[in-house]
Amino acid sequence: MDVDREAGGRAMLAGLLDAGHLMPLDELPKKAGECALAAGFTAVWIYVADLRRHALHLLIGPDGAPPDTGRHIRIEGTAPGRAYQYGRLMSAAPRETGEADWWVPLVDGTERLGLLRVRSVVDDARAREDVDRLAALVALLITAKRTSSDTLARLVRTEPLNIAAEMAWNLMPPSTYADGRVVISASMEPAHRISGDVYEYALDGPLVHLTLFDAMGHDTAAGLCGALALGACRNSRRQGAGLVAKGEAVEAALIDHYGQRRYVTGILATLDTRTGVLSWVNRGHQPPIIIRGNRWSSHLHCPPAHPMGTGLGLAGTVCREQLQPGDRVVFCTDGITEARRPDGSEFGVERFTDFLIRRQADGLPVPETLRRLIQAVLDYHDGELQDDATVLMCEWLGPAVDDTASAAALTGLSAAADPPPAHSTHDGSSQS
Repeated sequence: MDVDREAGGRAMLAGLLDAGHLMPLDELPKKAGECALAAGFTAVWIYVADLRRHALHLLIGPDGAPPDTGRHIRIEGTAPGRAYQYGRLMSAAPRETGEADWWVPLVDGTERLGLLRVRSVVDDARAREDVDRLAALVALLITAKRTSSDTLARLVRTEPLNIAAEMAWNLMPPSTYADGRVVISASMEPAHRISGDVYEYALDGPLVHLTLFDAMGHDTAAGLCGALALGACRNSRRQGAGLVAKGEAVEAALIDHYGQRRYVTGILATLDTRTGVLSWVNRGHQPPIIIRGNRWSSHLHCPPAHPMGTGLGLAGTVCREQLQPGDRVVFCTDGITEARRPDGSEFGVERFTDFLIRRQADGLPVPETLRRLIQAVLDYHDGELQDDATVLMCEWLGPAVDDTASAAALTGLSAAADPPPAHSTHDGSSQS
């Protein structure tokens, strides 16, 4: 019997892999359901998170939505939402038929894409292992095909994107990355109306490059300016340019295109994961913040050069900081700290760092911490931001790329069981 089930699990994965080569994303729910039958899974539904990480939306399959959850599920205050937030397989409603019913995180690497809902004729360790592997393969297929799928692009946006946001989301890397050395996560609002903010991280052997830019203005021109800055930075870095030279390359591109009518502020940084030395250049931007443990933060100081594109001639300075394992380096744009209430009071740097420290003490996965941070900023501003609010966080774990236990815990990959029960256990979903 165990041999048969092992063969069934292999057949499920092999069938979906073979189908995936010549399959549009629209067919993934149908093919996943068909192939999953070999492993004893009688129904499979695929839900993806929207850009704002507020809700999970059904990628429509041939059987439609399960009747008890519908096509759209809130993340806050729901059982499936908790599975998404904590990255844990959770049991769904009990079935009168005796079948198991699970919510399973969809994660590509460490990027949280959404959830599977899966029904199984068996509930044991073997079935849970098979469903985890199914979810991993479905996530890989979604990632591989999403750049060519307008179906998915429409599904993950809950309102129309402006042109700058359309460009930015297609330029920037996934919102989360981790290996044994670092955990990196980013979040950005207003997700559908980005103007000039862009971020990037990239790995080059032991080096991790971190970049955050904020282009002047709140219009499509700001988006074009930010895209140009990111392209110039990426191009110069891949030709071997250092931190100062990257900033100069961005400035040259901006002045060549705009004269001195447009500028970009930013931080360009490199973390050497072998030593924990963080090097950075400040181009007219607010400085990085280091959070150490659950109780200490420091605002790093570095003589700033002028904003890129202004041509003011202030020399860039490379500053350095020795990190300790577990230190979190946080970069943000002024839309985070300068978000204001109607009475003019700012969210502020102190409130920002206090929020991060408290959530770190709670043991939340890093992507969930940033999701809640952005929601707190939005709530403070009554749901409407007047400027882009972007945060990029990098935690240095140590030099060993293969020592991944800490990274798994920080990104919610290490837990396979249901999390502790919440105060509210109702499903809280909505049907449409």
